[in-house]
Amino acid sequence: MAGEEKESEASIGSDEPAEEKHQIASRGIPSKDSLYLPPHNSPELRSFQDSNENLTRNTWNIEEVSNFVFPKRYQQKYSEISLAFLKLLLEKTTLTGEEIGHFVSSNGISKATFYNRVLPRLRRVGMIKVERQTIIALESKRKFRPMTITLSKTFGNYLTKIGDSWLAIVDDYRSRKKADDKK
Repeated sequence: MAGEEKESEASIGSDEPAEEKHQIASRGIPSKDSLYLPPHNSPELRSFQDSNENLTRNTWNIEEVSNFVFPKRYQQKYSEISLAFLKLLLEKTTLTGEEIGHFVSSNGISKATFYNRVLPRLRRVGMIKVERQTIIALESKRKFRPMTITLSKTFGNYLTKIGDSWLAIVDDYRSRKKADDKK
């Protein structure tokens, strides 16, 4: 009966019988949209909180932070490429398209891997900012758009917002529970 309803709904306004569409079942979150979060007590992570769940003062270095985006354990090549690129960007603070091209060729990195996998993901998660200018050459009237890449705080702001929101939720719950327990 349910199949008949779908067929009649699909064929409304059409002379052809409705065909059933077969969709592949979702396999979860696509890797391009995910971050790697190992267990909080994993040996992969340096301690970030004490036994009372208070943050410690130590900070993670660039290798440890970039591991959340390209985990060495699962994406070793992407991890190596992104880490080398981020270190260069930290050193220079701004990179032009020419400098990026030199980085790719001098390190023997596949252009497809860098421009189709590594760079877009670093941009998507907010670790880098890609800016383009439109320039028109006077002699040929040809347009070109040189790229400039800088570091971005968006990644940190995004995760901080998630973390601060969770801490507020937990603190609110705990204070309500204490107030209820006192009654």
